[in-house]
Amino acid sequence: MIQIKNILCPIDYSIYSEKALSYAIEFAEKYGAKLYLIHVFDIRVYDMNEPELYSVDVFDKATFDKLKEQLLKCVKEDTKGKIAIEAIVVQGVPFMEIIKASREYMIDLIVLGTHGRTGLSHAIMGSVAEKVVRKAPCPVLTIRHPEHDFVMP
Repeated sequence: MIQIKNILCPIDYSIYSEKALSYAIEFAEKYGAKLYLIHVFDIRVYDMNEPELYSVDVFDKATFDKLKEQLLKCVKEDTKGKIAIEAIVVQGVPFMEIIKASREYMIDLIVLGTHGRTGLSHAIMGSVAEKVVRKAPCPVLTIRHPEHDFVMP
């Protein structure tokens, strides 16, 4: 029997991560799982030619706390009463931080949105979802099309 106790849902505040969050909440409610929301501040945007900057702290603790509060606001108040939710805010390379968190928090399922980029934009931006799927230590559910809803039985 499949046991899902911990679910990780990366949030980038796009419509794709919003839709993924709705799936993650449904699964958390169905399995009685704890839901971890993670937002990764991509430090690479500051200077792609200086890899040593990747480990620099851009935010202080107060800013991280505010970002966690903002992350928790993604979940409706009535849902917060039904499931356990924890917000994680980190900085780094998104796919690496998602994989790291999945190990650290013993995640059983990752639910993430994918922008579905192809061609040049995929080559330039890369695919966080693709890298997470390849390297995750647990199953990954990717949500691509917000207009295609899955109905839980």
